[in-house]
Amino acid sequence: MAASKMIMSSLNQFRPLTCAATATVSYPSRLVPHPPDLVKWVTGEGGFVHQGVKISQDATNGLGLIASQEIPKGSLLISLPHRLPLKFSPLAINGGDGAGAVLVNLARRVPEELWAMKLGLKLLHERAKVGSFWWPYISNLPETYSVPIFFPGEDIKKLQYAPLLYQINKRCRFLLDFEKEVSSALEHLKANDHPFEGQSVHASSLGWAMSAVSSRAFSLCGEKLPDGTHNNVPMMLPLIDMCNHSFYPNAQIIQEQDTRTSKILIKVVAETAIKQNDPLLLNYGCLNNDLFLLDYGFVLTSNPYDCIELKYDGALLDAASTAAGVSSPNFSAPAPWQQQILSQLNFEGEAPILKVTLGGPELVEGRLLAALRVLLADDSRTVQKLDLNTLKSMSAEAPLGIANEVAAFRTMIALCVIALEHFPTKMSEDESLLKQGVSASTELAVKFRIEKKYMIIDLMRDLTRRVKTLSEKEKATVQD
Repeated sequence: MAASKMIMSSLNQFRPLTCAATATVSYPSRLVPHPPDLVKWVTGEGGFVHQGVKISQDATNGLGLIASQEIPKGSLLISLPHRLPLKFSPLAINGGDGAGAVLVNLARRVPEELWAMKLGLKLLHERAKVGSFWWPYISNLPETYSVPIFFPGEDIKKLQYAPLLYQINKRCRFLLDFEKEVSSALEHLKANDHPFEGQSVHASSLGWAMSAVSSRAFSLCGEKLPDGTHNNVPMMLPLIDMCNHSFYPNAQIIQEQDTRTSKILIKVVAETAIKQNDPLLLNYGCLNNDLFLLDYGFVLTSNPYDCIELKYDGALLDAASTAAGVSSPNFSAPAPWQQQILSQLNFEGEAPILKVTLGGPELVEGRLLAALRVLLADDSRTVQKLDLNTLKSMSAEAPLGIANEVAAFRTMIALCVIALEHFPTKMSEDESLLKQGVSASTELAVKFRIEKKYMIIDLMRDLTRRVKTLSEKEKATVQD
């Protein structure tokens, strides 16, 4: 009874749509100093929470869920009935709901790539609404987020990586422009039609909402479509979204249909046996550090999916191969038969895709590897006997001969050197800066660029080992 009164009291509180700057400490406070008990709210609304699942402040992962006892593999950890996830579907908006119609119209102005802002509008609507059903959940959300759009300008510069800086600037520009669109849409609304209880919405509060969604939402099976299939819908999952990330998770999300109501239940099940005091971990996705920092506000050490982006450019490749000692590079002036293959690889044509990556599980993006092999080859007949998949495969050992493969790898090593030279600071300077004691955003920025440099260095070592192995094979062949 006391817990019920506490929840109802919180439901009646009014929360202004203000947003603080990025967190200056490792663990940002909640929106409310003493928010309702989220576990009691979930169970009180018909959900299930294993008795061994607790909310705890973990030294490594921050606020999250831990096992307060040993939990066997296969155990049900959390179950949410269909009404608890927070989602935004234009199909579900009542045509007579003026505020809902305004939200739908605003959401239509959001680019698909910034999908988090669409659900973010719904989140802001519920945050502003007195008596919101989701207030016990929303009040437990962080007051600030450590994503780069909230970094001070100097710390954004400290990232030192152009592709990420581009994405940050793009999001910041969108938020500033969208603030104007939202203000214009709200300007002459009647009180009953205002989706944010009459409050102004600024870029900072829009950024808070977008960050809350991007860092916590899951794309899961949504409404049933007329053709009988289900679409994927981003949704925020109360309590479940407090599981932290790991590429080696001990829990997984599953969806099941409730046989009584035909509604979808969302469950978290122990994928492995979980020891006492272990955190509950989900895999957020096989993402690079750009996305982890941009959407989640953290950087992973030794991320196997981290990579760097480069622009495919003939002049750059000529410079790299020359620096690598490759004779007569012709990347800037490919022969007609080479141009034909480059078109098949989408490097030439009306709408070329010039972004390529180094690093990650592939080590080198297959399209780039194939281009290097082809452009360093002399015999068109030998090349044309091979299919594109073979040319793009790192596991296809020297398909055009050892000399060709060595030249390709040496060119890639030179590309890595050029990429490292684009960082204005040395690794020793980065590590020295971290030892001095810096703000949370500075620490994230410096850790990000350190991890990029380590990734590039590791790739160079791997390619150098491959060159050495190939050279030894070539030498042995000559001796035989």
